[in-house]
Amino acid sequence: MLGEVPERDEMTADGAVRVEAPARLHFGFLDLHGGLGRRFGSIGLAIDAPSLALTARRSERPSVEGPEAERVRGYIEAAAAHLGRGADVAINVERVIPAHAGFGSGTQLALAVAAAMARLNGEPFAADAFAATLDRGNRSGVGLCAFTEGGLIVDGGRGADGGPPPVIARLPYPEAWRIVLILDPSMAGVHGTREVEAFRDLPRFPEAQAAEICRIALMQVLPAVALAEPQGFGAGITRIQTLIGDHFAPHQGGRYASAAVAEALASVAAQGIAGYGQSSWGPTGFALVPSESEARALVASLDRGGPLRFVIALGRNSGASVTGPA
Repeated sequence: MLGEVPERDEMTADGAVRVEAPARLHFGFLDLHGGLGRRFGSIGLAIDAPSLALTARRSERPSVEGPEAERVRGYIEAAAAHLGRGADVAINVERVIPAHAGFGSGTQLALAVAAAMARLNGEPFAADAFAATLDRGNRSGVGLCAFTEGGLIVDGGRGADGGPPPVIARLPYPEAWRIVLILDPSMAGVHGTREVEAFRDLPRFPEAQAAEICRIALMQVLPAVALAEPQGFGAGITRIQTLIGDHFAPHQGGRYASAAVAEALASVAAQGIAGYGQSSWGPTGFALVPSESEARALVASLDRGGPLRFVIALGRNSGASVTGPA
């Protein structure tokens, strides 16, 4: 089945299953107009930092230690129901991806719990099979594919059947390229009820702009990644970001959710960097640069000791690792 996590032979101590999963960036939607019968469609990238790690082992009763415990308990119950097994698992969450920051943390956490429980029960795991049970992949398939395969991902949007969006392109991200993440820990992006209301209340996206985004994705962004041309890739992502950001501006206070991140991105643009924007609802911003040295120089120019945090990340061309007893 598409989206299966590869089998691994490594073992962990005490019969535990360990899962490590990448965050993802969401660069924008391809078609919010939906006139062709499919809506949304996404382009995004799996990244190596931040990341999630947890261990799971059999237990007489379900228990959770570490951050996001309440969410994890819900995912345990949902995964157990999907598997038709008991929720007799103890999970220790070692580290999490920041929530409501534009990294797809909920999807990665849900899939990590489900993958661990499937492995403990000797069952196969496929992200798309668990999507409905875990309430994931409702608008974007990027997070599902980031978990299973990594890389630069394009999905074909949500159709009338209600299934997870199909992945229609997946390319390895050039290893030399870097992503400078600009984090604002003081705020959270739009999520939950506010997100549902935003999609309900926004006007219909212009068909001509949806067509432009699709053209940029197919004829500029994907070829630039395939040929490792950073300028073309960055310029394409920035144009997509401009069109999408302006559409969502009424619900996030402007093109970018965080004023501090917006100021940093203005500095990025002033330095002539082609690719920049905000992941999903933010507040995390990003800048796309061709090398480690350029990433370090950019961080040095942006880091003024204020509230923002900066992380230099790589594109991750593999999905989550699941190790432990099969």
